[in-house]
Amino acid sequence: MEYIKGMTWGWVGTRGQWNTEEAKQSMTAMKDIAVNWTAIAFQGLQETAFSTEIDFKNDPVVTDDEVYWAIKEAKELGLNVCLKPVVNCKDGTWRAHINFFDLDVPCEPKWSDWFKSYEAFILHYAKIAEETSCEMFCIGCEMVQTDRREKEWRELIRKVREVYSGPITYNCDKYQEGQVKWWDAVDIISSSGYYPIDSWDEQVARIKGVVEQYDKTFFFMEAGCPSRTGSPNVPNDWNLNKGQVNEEAQDAYLNEMFTKTTDQKWINGFMLWDWPAVLYPKEEASKNDDYCMYGKKAEKTVRDFYLSK
Repeated sequence: MEYIKGMTWGWVGTRGQWNTEEAKQSMTAMKDIAVNWTAIAFQGLQETAFSTEIDFKNDPVVTDDEVYWAIKEAKELGLNVCLKPVVNCKDGTWRAHINFFDLDVPCEPKWSDWFKSYEAFILHYAKIAEETSCEMFCIGCEMVQTDRREKEWRELIRKVREVYSGPITYNCDKYQEGQVKWWDAVDIISSSGYYPIDSWDEQVARIKGVVEQYDKTFFFMEAGCPSRTGSPNVPNDWNLNKGQVNEEAQDAYLNEMFTKTTDQKWINGFMLWDWPAVLYPKEEASKNDDYCMYGKKAEKTVRDFYLSK
């Protein structure tokens, strides 16, 4: 498999922001930093971490037509596409906390009900991924409390393979690479690489052991750092020091991450986080403190690294 020089596009997938001239210009600008892959990422929504119904048909979730449009635009730019539907909670709880009793109990929300809804959500988009010849399909993202439900995940993967013929990955959360016991069922192992800037050697060594155990292709489905003071130490914290813009911090983080991973041949690339469908004006890049590197010092760092691979 070719080295994944990727970027996540379109998050969170808000209805009306795709299939526009602005979104088209965003994707074209993303292509200019030498990417060869994009993860088209969007959300389905459940009310809370303890709800069992996932809504992927209503506003603000992007429409199927918008998903088709994004895939078509990416392919016309020559990009490989990983379709990445992701569950979010409307109340703001991070999806990693979606959880239920291990034993089904009457009158309580149940894993069985949740997985039934999640299966409908994932299979819907797996069929679109097949229809549009997406080069990869991601069946889940950072679902930490669900990871232990091995039987349900294996059954979901079996059903996805009935409708999608391409490679399947699961995006586990940071530090969880060794906790997933069903890596053998997917084609590609991927994780969110939001590791402190000074811990890359330690984390790379740890993850390598997991990858060697399963003998699978591995890449970082997410990785990046906000352009804020302090973010290199906690790159997963998107609320840290809100407003303290620091382009150099983001650039230093990405440089260190690339340096520590480039000689690790088993790491097959990155799907960096992230590139929104609606970009801020380039002249205002110095005021933006988020993960996107458009117009920032880190944009050149990413482009140079991808061109070198």
